[in-house]
Amino acid sequence: MKENLHRFFRAARGAGVRVSPAESIDAMRAVAEIGLSDRSILRDTFLLTLAKSEDEKKALGACFDLFFAQPELSQPSANDPSAAATQDNTPGAQTNGGEPTENLGPLAEMLLSQDRAAISAAVANASSAASLSEIRYFTQRGLFSTRILDAMGITRLRDDLDQLTTTSPALAERLQAATEALRDNIREAVSQALLLYGREEAENLRNEILRNAPLSRIEPRQIEQMRALIRQIARRLRERYSKPRKRQRRGHLDVRRTIRRNAAWGGVPFLTAWKRRRRDRPRIVALCDVSGSVARVSDFFLLLIHSLHEVVSDVRSFAFSGHLIEVSEILESKGAEEAMAEIMSKVGFGSSDYGGSFADFERQWMESVTPQTTVIVLGDARGNISIPARTSSAASPSDRSGWFGSIRRVA
Repeated sequence: MKENLHRFFRAARGAGVRVSPAESIDAMRAVAEIGLSDRSILRDTFLLTLAKSEDEKKALGACFDLFFAQPELSQPSANDPSAAATQDNTPGAQTNGGEPTENLGPLAEMLLSQDRAAISAAVANASSAASLSEIRYFTQRGLFSTRILDAMGITRLRDDLDQLTTTSPALAERLQAATEALRDNIREAVSQALLLYGREEAENLRNEILRNAPLSRIEPRQIEQMRALIRQIARRLRERYSKPRKRQRRGHLDVRRTIRRNAAWGGVPFLTAWKRRRRDRPRIVALCDVSGSVARVSDFFLLLIHSLHEVVSDVRSFAFSGHLIEVSEILESKGAEEAMAEIMSKVGFGSSDYGGSFADFERQWMESVTPQTTVIVLGDARGNISIPARTSSAASPSDRSGWFGSIRRVA
């Protein structure tokens, strides 16, 4: 059972539930206390010990139902005349008009007797022997199905089929039908394992494709996946900047501070002080294109900027199409969907004018850009035959190009 719990924790991580080693130990201790007799209590125990949000509760509940589900075993077709014979649940019973089956292999006897409990146990044991929990991609389904069949003794079963074909054709037909049902059961078990253990790899593959795909080629069915990916990036940013920095206990020794700290002990260095590396707080200025040419992906841009406001304290955001406005207050005071709708109603779906928008920024908000500021421009860089960059005539060429050189362009 301990091995099954470890596999369940792995499946839960693949479903998006963050399960730490300490949390898995707590869950196993709780299971040891409440036992395994009541499935609903076991499910609630996992939800209480592992899930940390409503989304994780839903994902964990679905993972539990799938992991501990007992799939219905396929039966030989009822329309098959060879399946009409009486089936005894005892291995080695007299079948098909009293013909004995003692010379058959254990798998053939099990299939002919239709002992469902024994078949389920045999499939589970063979799946464990074939390391079915290591499946990651849908292209591996055939490979693992073959491994499970080999572990169950498919080679001996083929020999038994060949033997019965010459000695008892009717019994051979029954065994052939039962074998096809067994293959269906194994395919279903492999598909279930792929849903449990291959979800994380499939999700990583989809995210990698989305990260590298041009935004203009994003299909409508991928929009929700892109939203989830942006929320994941925002969560990582939040975790990175919200964690308290640990006290530095290695690196270069700060001799002066060490001497001052140990003055009470006559200069004996009981307490050490290390030189600190100063970490500047991030300062971001984000300019987001919401024109008609990026209408399909503008909500991604705004969602990313909204996420930046949640994790970075010093952010100023602007949106533009034909002209540029500041939207920092809107993004800070309203939710993502409401803020995006208001921004698009004010400045969205217009004709792109990068030159005019940059000139608006230079006239009104240029003082917000310092040497420590990162300027992010989100857009497709299409100016629709407008002047690329209009700057005030009073500025020198070097002044006009200075802040453009600090832009980090993200498109």
